[in-house]
Amino acid sequence: MSEYVPAALCRLVRERANQCCEYCQIHEDDAFLPHEPDHVIAVRHGGETLESNLAWTCFVCNRAKGSDLSSVDNVTGQIVRLFNRRSDLWNDHFRMEPDGRMLPQTEIGRVTEFLFKLNRAEAREIRRTLTNSRRKPK
Repeated sequence: MSEYVPAALCRLVRERANQCCEYCQIHEDDAFLPHEPDHVIAVRHGGETLESNLAWTCFVCNRAKGSDLSSVDNVTGQIVRLFNRRSDLWNDHFRMEPDGRMLPQTEIGRVTEFLFKLNRAEAREIRRTLTNSRRKPK
């Protein structure tokens, strides 16, 4: 369960993200469950409920991330921090393919794609459909 986020702050985070999950890029209108704010640095790790520490996320990505800050890179075996939407640029770490796959471009992208399962079948299909209908995820 997420920590409480005041309604006004929740609206701000939602609007800043253009109602898209800041990880898998799926718009909330195209998701099966409602999107929600995520503490980039979880409260249990000292993260605060501030605009600068919140990301708009789909239910699936938020549950996959949990309170994690890093994961083990399956290529190098090293512990690598996760993509941080407040400090990282999406295009520096991922590339969107026409078939809806999100290709990691860095170690950060790799561990994030792995932990969040960004290329799960249903997410790829939604992104592929959006691309084909010119409602391409950003």
